[in-house]
Amino acid sequence: MLVFCMIAPLLDVSAKLAAEDGIPVGQITTARFLVQMLLMLPVVLVMGLSLRLSARALAYTMLRAVFLILSTFSFVSGIAVMPVADALAIAFVEPFILLVLGSLIFGDHVGPRRIAACAVGFGGALLVIQPSLAVFGLVALWPLGTAFFFAFYMLVTRAISAWMHPVAMQFHTSWTGLLLCLPVMVLANGSGIGPLDPVWPEGLNWLWLFGIGFWAAVSHMAMTYALKFAPSATLAPLHYSEIVVAVALGYLIFGDFPNLMTWAGIAVIVASGLYMIHRERLAARHLSARATPLPTRP
Repeated sequence: MLVFCMIAPLLDVSAKLAAEDGIPVGQITTARFLVQMLLMLPVVLVMGLSLRLSARALAYTMLRAVFLILSTFSFVSGIAVMPVADALAIAFVEPFILLVLGSLIFGDHVGPRRIAACAVGFGGALLVIQPSLAVFGLVALWPLGTAFFFAFYMLVTRAISAWMHPVAMQFHTSWTGLLLCLPVMVLANGSGIGPLDPVWPEGLNWLWLFGIGFWAAVSHMAMTYALKFAPSATLAPLHYSEIVVAVALGYLIFGDFPNLMTWAGIAVIVASGLYMIHRERLAARHLSARATPLPTRP
């Protein structure tokens, strides 16, 4: 999980470098799926995983790809003009959204303390959004869209993880995502629609586009194996270390450093998230204790 947190911001940095060099956001999103598909294919073959999908699996995978496309597009649109750390901090409200959606869709029990933690976490996001709105305008709301779309992406992942291998899931999401993105790129070619009209990459742009897919594939493989060996409740607190790496890379590469209000918002979001994880652990422990049978008298 720590490897994921160190590598995932490199995906964001590659996307920001490509966007600042004039590569459209839609083309950056498409490149992610293309490179990730090409990198995941040999992994799937070596592991002997099936390349076939049932109609049900295809439908779920396509839905998962749609939410990942929208999430990626939203985040790249945000970091194209604002610091990576600011955008990531806003996107970190995703666990709170996921908690609420899990309650509404799956009927998960959510107590008042976790609801309060969600409200406080959203308040922290507003501390980050407020100065960003003043400096960058409405584009500061793009990462909030990322949080919503990624929450839906995680819900679909939860629905199919019981019967699809995570590596196969990642590969199939890549090629279905590419299948959905390519027609849009073809139709938008020469249209003059800035975010979608593709351009021919030059020089280091090829490296940035490759890096987007490469770092996405490597980081998500690291997360996949982390979740294989440890429960999500154990790994979730480590996820917040990603913001430290994002701040460091943003400062070293782009000269960006969060202001005091942004730091305050980050602190509130992280504290709320950690408290919510703590409550999740207590709830899981309580359920486990109730499910354990009492010893019988000899």
